[in-house]
Amino acid sequence: MLAPSLLKVITFLGSWAIIWLPIVFLVNRFINWQPQQSLTPKQKLIFLTSLYPFAPLIIWFVIQVEEISWVDCGLKWQLSLPSSLGMGLVIGVVGVGVIFALESFLGLVNWQWKNLQRLLSLALPILIVGLGVAFIEELVFRGFIIYELTSDYSYLTAAIISSAIFAVLHLVWERQETAPQLPGLWLMGMVLAGARLIDNGSIGLAWGLHAGWIWGLSCLDSAELLTYTAKEVTWISGMNRQPLAGLAGILCLVGTGLFLWLLSINSIV
Repeated sequence: MLAPSLLKVITFLGSWAIIWLPIVFLVNRFINWQPQQSLTPKQKLIFLTSLYPFAPLIIWFVIQVEEISWVDCGLKWQLSLPSSLGMGLVIGVVGVGVIFALESFLGLVNWQWKNLQRLLSLALPILIVGLGVAFIEELVFRGFIIYELTSDYSYLTAAIISSAIFAVLHLVWERQETAPQLPGLWLMGMVLAGARLIDNGSIGLAWGLHAGWIWGLSCLDSAELLTYTAKEVTWISGMNRQPLAGLAGILCLVGTGLFLWLLSINSIV
């Protein structure tokens, strides 16, 4: 029998999907996407924009009914929030940079510095999108869902379950490319859950990390700052060149997790 908290989580996700379904049909008529086709980045962004605003509204409704607070969901409106957000953003971007620098050292990628000018015009819009997407996903998965699950499970078990849900739900957007990334997505969820624990229950650090990863990877991709060489090794760079489907992405997550552990020992956060 499912624990009451798990039933609440399933109800929340089901409600979110039911509310979104009529809207997704309208959106789909506008962008003319066919289910058998892969989503372009622009189409995915449009779908996300139509889906994500409903999550805080549903969480707000649950907060009113259960008489809990946003603080329980990891939103601690304190001076430490922007500090944690900024620290996570830096750590996330640096982590992405280190991994691709190593790939460059191994001769797997070449940098296209001639496209650097393109990055200057894209960096701010991508950062804004990254902060928005990361905020909603952290509020939902590391905030609300983990809080609900800890009423029946330990924090570790809640994190494991939440990370599994986080990984599987990515299949909604792209199944063929996402399937090899499932272990990496689950590990990403665990690192972000650890970041919340280190940040005294706030999602600030996790939010920053998540946004930093999105920002770093999207900037490299959108500005076409690198190209893969003939020496490219799939198990390192990732299947379909998706970092979380290869050793490079896993090392980035493991390295980030170890760094956060060192931060917690030294009580920097």
